Amino acid sequence: MSHTATAPAAVHDLERDLPYYEPVGNECALFEQAYEQRLPLLLKGPTGCGKTRFVSHMAAKLGRPLFTVSCHDDLTAADLTGRYLLQGGETRWVDGPLTRAVREGGICYLDEVVEARKDVTVVLHPLTDDRRMLPLERTGELLEAPKDFMLVVSYNPGYQHILKSLKPSTRQRFVAMSFDFPPPRVECDIVSRESGLSHERCAALVNLAARLRELKGQDLEEGVSTRLLVYCATLINAGMPILEATRATLVEPLSDDLDVQEGLMEAIQATFG
Repeated sequence: MSHTATAPAAVHDLERDLPYYEPVGNECALFEQAYEQRLPLLLKGPTGCGKTRFVSHMAAKLGRPLFTVSCHDDLTAADLTGRYLLQGGETRWVDGPLTRAVREGGICYLDEVVEARKDVTVVLHPLTDDRRMLPLERTGELLEAPKDFMLVVSYNPGYQHILKSLKPSTRQRFVAMSFDFPPPRVECDIVSRESGLSHERCAALVNLAARLRELKGQDLEEGVSTRLLVYCATLINAGMPILEATRATLVEPLSDDLDVQEGLMEAIQATFG
């Protein structure tokens, strides 16, 4: 299982240590209200549009530890809640990331939650209504989530197979907001700040990305993510030739089809020569 726990920054370092995130609407205010009102939050949006960075930013802003879990096909409820393990010749209960977030108070973020097995959503249900409880059958405990616990999940509605979409009964347990790629001006600011490449050169990359995103659903399953644009701009800023950088970041990760790759490179060469 892949999960990480991030401790909150000290108060006096909070502003300096906030993960960079550029708001495009009222998403920060909505997140804060959901946290204050103890409501679970569902984020929907394409891969690489900034959902995970947004959650990291808000966790640091609120001064709460963040427990991040990247969900996958084999993720079980026990991976989240915990299990008995043999340690030092003794069998001991070890909390999973969800249980730690409930016990300690923190934000538990399940990225791409629809990739997890079905028993995961069953475990989440008592935490997503007014009970805010986490039953641990193996230990016989019934944990009540503290005020500073928050559950956040995300998924990409345009990517998952129909058999992996969230059930309506589950979606209706969350406050939800949709994400998309930032407007060009904002995305240009983000790419420039993250990579160090000039604003003018980043603008050309963002314009190219907009054209490539129009191919989603035709030749490409996914459009170019903001994350890949940052990678591309970082390589260019480090001195890599533009065509090599774009092939490595905007062509190869998007398709294995040689004809599609050739078409993407033609579009890139038309932009940069």
